[in-house]
Amino acid sequence: MDESVQQDSGKAGAPASREEGVLGRVVLVSGAQVTCLLYRPDDPRMQDEGVRVGALVKMRTSGSTVFGVVTGLRVTDPALLPEKAEGMVEIELLCEFMDGVGGKMETTFKRGVSVYPQLGANIVNATREELGRIFARPDASNVRIGTIHQDRNLPAYVMTDDLLGKHFAVLGTTGSGKSCAVALILHSILAEHPNGRIVILDPHNEYADAFEGMAEVVNTTNMELPFWMLNFEELVEVIIGADRDEREADITILKSAILACKLKYLGDRGESQDITIDTPVTFRFGDLIRTIDREMGKFDKADTSAPYLRLMSRLEALRADKRYAFMFSGFKVADTMASLLSRILRIPVAGKPVCIVDLSGVPTGIVDALVSVLCRMIFDFALWNARPQEFPLLLVCEEAHRYVPGDPHAGFGPTRRAIARIAREGRKYGVSLCLVSQRPSELDTSILSQCNTLFALRMSNDRDHQFVRDALPESSIGLLGVLPSLKVQEAIVVGEGVTIPVRITFDDLDPSRRPRSATASFSTAWQHDIEDDGIVEETMERWRRQAR
Repeated sequence: MDESVQQDSGKAGAPASREEGVLGRVVLVSGAQVTCLLYRPDDPRMQDEGVRVGALVKMRTSGSTVFGVVTGLRVTDPALLPEKAEGMVEIELLCEFMDGVGGKMETTFKRGVSVYPQLGANIVNATREELGRIFARPDASNVRIGTIHQDRNLPAYVMTDDLLGKHFAVLGTTGSGKSCAVALILHSILAEHPNGRIVILDPHNEYADAFEGMAEVVNTTNMELPFWMLNFEELVEVIIGADRDEREADITILKSAILACKLKYLGDRGESQDITIDTPVTFRFGDLIRTIDREMGKFDKADTSAPYLRLMSRLEALRADKRYAFMFSGFKVADTMASLLSRILRIPVAGKPVCIVDLSGVPTGIVDALVSVLCRMIFDFALWNARPQEFPLLLVCEEAHRYVPGDPHAGFGPTRRAIARIAREGRKYGVSLCLVSQRPSELDTSILSQCNTLFALRMSNDRDHQFVRDALPESSIGLLGVLPSLKVQEAIVVGEGVTIPVRITFDDLDPSRRPRSATASFSTAWQHDIEDDGIVEETMERWRRQAR
């Protein structure tokens, strides 16, 4: 053995043989980050093919073998490097195998590092066998989602209960494969758990094709969500709006009228119940208009009657507008809350474990209120269910930055609170949350921090990159340097759902299971002209009917 190798390895405990392929030696240890001196290729100690960013390397300690991922390579002033040194290697420590009987590595590794390498310890590329042991299929319930970056023959797994039980997020710029990644993860889970329950809030009607035959698709043409299921804040958003002047007078009148209608419908039962403005009690829409009209009749001045007239005009417009028919017309007064919840929560599953709530046809002014009431009802059902552990459910929130923005003054308050409550308390009641966003820097940090597993796809925006960096534990930050250079279908996965932070390539998704989110091919479509075969008239008719 080369004398210099003996000197270097002697500082770190067990020596590395020439066959192990020494790459360099440790010169700095700072927390989970290690900096190593990289030997030149012509150095007799350099017996390996070299080192690359993303490679997994190992270092011996006094009682273990520590593994880390290479996150950076750099060359400094040659005058500052010892002879035969080529540059510096930056390594993020990930896990360790403790020494067992006879000094051999134990069969299972430990996440994190308890014994750090000493200065002078040799660094060596991990063998394929060691990669296989580190990325082996977990003992806990798991599903395959792809392959690892270091060896495309090694499958990548996520642990089902840790992924779902502690929330997760899928983040990446538009075109990075985000929607396909979500569909792949969900299909992989459902393949092993066909009686799962998943609700997808789909703002662009992307997922119906991806889950054809497996999903109950709810949209404005077949949804029945009576207005009385909304709480008062949600009703104010729908009826009065957020940007109207003189809202206070309108709100006061509406609150008094709604409470009066609820008590009227309950009759004698209302006296024995603690009814509030937010209690989900049925009442007639016509009674609400008549109550406001009757109250307005008590005033004979135009300026005093103005808020009453505004409210009545708005209510009449909502009732007449077909876009709001799923909420304001065509319903019996009977309580349909149980049937709606059964349909959305998939109780029973009946071969369709997914409920896709298509929000693409919902009028812009009430989308936030609709999302609010759905999220609130999902959590409240789990909260008041005597057997919540029997009905666990995953809520997938696409375009999450819209509903839980980082700016506390933006967005709709009730929607933010409903999703935040699921993020904070959902796991106690079997409600899991998946946040999906192409603008992570616009997400609420406190809500994202509740997601204990993070799938980070390609991100080129500096603000998004920094935001994700701030959201991750320090031991995973080094991996994020590759985010701008990730290919489509690649991701960095960190958190409780994986054994160690890992860069993966998602498995190919069958075309029939891909979301409808592909970008139009301008270069192909613009090669030939098309005749007007009625597409304009057909589109106009669907536009008028507000039906896809």
